[in-house]
Amino acid sequence: MLAYAEKLTLSPSAMTADDLEPMRATGMSDEAILHVCEIASYFNYINRMADGLGVTLEPDWDDPILPIGTEPGA
Repeated sequence: MLAYAEKLTLSPSAMTADDLEPMRATGMSDEAILHVCEIASYFNYINRMADGLGVTLEPDWDDPILPIGTEPGA
């Protein structure tokens, strides 16, 4: 799943039907594989939109990795 998402992110034009086989070999359903593709594609889209428009994080989000239960600005 992670190798698929990485390839989809870094080399989308190189994707082939064969890239689905490792996930199918683990027993993943086509629906689950679709969800992996949708999620990776959505995050790639949103990140490219933000980068393309020069969007920056809000000041309270300087460190996007917060301890569990911590809210920005708290």
